[in-house]
Formats: sequence, structure tokens, C-alpha cells
Amino acid sequence: MKTKFVKTSNVLAFELALSALKKRGASEACMIVVDGVPGLGKTTSLSRFAIEHQAIYLRAKKEWKPNWFMNELLEQLREEPPHSFERKYGLALKALKQRYALAAHAGKTFALIIDEADHISGNAAIMETVRDLSDMLELPVILVGMGKIKNNLVKFPQIASRISQYVSFHPAKVEDVRQFFDAICEVPVADDLVQFTCKVTGGMNREIKEAMAFIERFGKRNPPGDGGLTMRDMAGHHLVNDRSSGQPILVPGAL
Repeated sequence: MKTKFVKTSNVLAFELALSALKKRGASEACMIVVDGVPGLGKTTSLSRFAIEHQAIYLRAKKEWKPNWFMNELLEQLREEPPHSFERKYGLALKALKQRYALAAHAGKTFALIIDEADHISGNAAIMETVRDLSDMLELPVILVGMGKIKNNLVKFPQIASRISQYVSFHPAKVEDVRQFFDAICEVPVADDLVQFTCKVTGGMNREIKEAMAFIERFGKRNPPGDGGLTMRDMAGHHLVNDRSSGQPILVPGAL
């Protein structure tokens, strides 16, 4: 399997949200929420964005407190955390401002990304600290979660009002799965097998890649014809395990 990032419809939706953020009316409304069930490629997409744009990427912890959060933020900023929270906050603000300016000079979209943000979206102390950092610098903050963030923030209207964009990651469409196979699969695959893969994986990125690994191994042992590997070629062979039952799914002769 080739190591190549694929711009699916979910990634394009996120990029549109970033473009809209840059054109926002209220300067303080610079938060984005990216939501969706696990396995849709949110972490992969946002990690890649962080690397490409020199952004700060943090993974929230269930037991995070403001002090722990600030320590991890300073670690990512390559700063030694001082003892008091006040000094930590001041140092983080200074370092973020410098990184923001450097990224802007390089034409990058700097942001603070917090993955698994469901863990903190109900924590007033941490969310207020995040809001303060964002407000002081007009710093884009991207909260990545699994469907609970929007509801959790209802009780914090001063924070919810700063979210200018909501992006929902959805299961991959057949067109997305076709993109995956064309871009990273090392054997050609026919449309019927692509469609079957999309159907049985429910469009979940993780399962699509698992299925692709089986297809690749089979295709390398049994080189396909000009039209690519078909369902008939793989009939009776294991494709992927069912997410809910764990049972193997075999390829039938045709759809």
C-alpha cells in the first residue's frame, strides 16, 4: 500500500471550513469543531494538517486539568514549563504568538488542534483557558471529537458563540473509496470490488484500508487482467471483519 494522503469529501469539507473561517465577520469567532464517529479519518487528516501548517496538535486526556493541559501545550511549543499557572499561561501566549507569526510569514494556516476534545468540552476551566488563548491572539482553535462537543458546549454560550464552523465527517462514499484505491492500492481494482468494499465496510476508513490490504495481497499473488481485480476473481476469499460482530466477510461472486 502506498503512503499517500487522499483528499476525500471529508477533507474537502474541512478545507472549506478553514476558508470560511478566514472570511469570518467576528474576529473572536475563530473556533472550528470537527465531529464524527471513530474510524472516519479525522485524526489522520488533522495530524497531517498540523505537520503541513506547523500547527500545534494535542490529544486531550480524560483526566486533564488546566495545569496538565498547559504543560502539554508548552511541551509541544518546546518550552520548559515554569511552576505557576500564571507564568505558564504567559509563556504559552508568547510562544503561540511567535509561532503564529512565523507560520503566517511562511503562508501557513497556524492553529491549535485538540483531538478527542469530547474529554474537555464539558470542563469549564480548560475550555475557558482555551478561549482566553484564542481571544488574545485571534488564534484558530480546532476541536476534534466524536459527536459530543456541540451538545457539551451548550452550557458555555460564551464559548459556543466563538465556533464559526462545524464540520461533520461522514462515512466514505463510493467515489471516495475509488479515490483510495486509485491513489494507494498497489494493484488495479475493478469497480464492482470497490463498490462491495464500500458497502461492507460502511465507508469507514480503517476497514477500507484493512480490506485493501487483503485485496493487495491477493492481487500480487494472482495478477488481475486489464480491468483490474474483480469480485469474481476474489470470490470466496476473506475481505474484512465485520465491525459489529468481528466475523469475517467473504467476497461473493458478484453484487
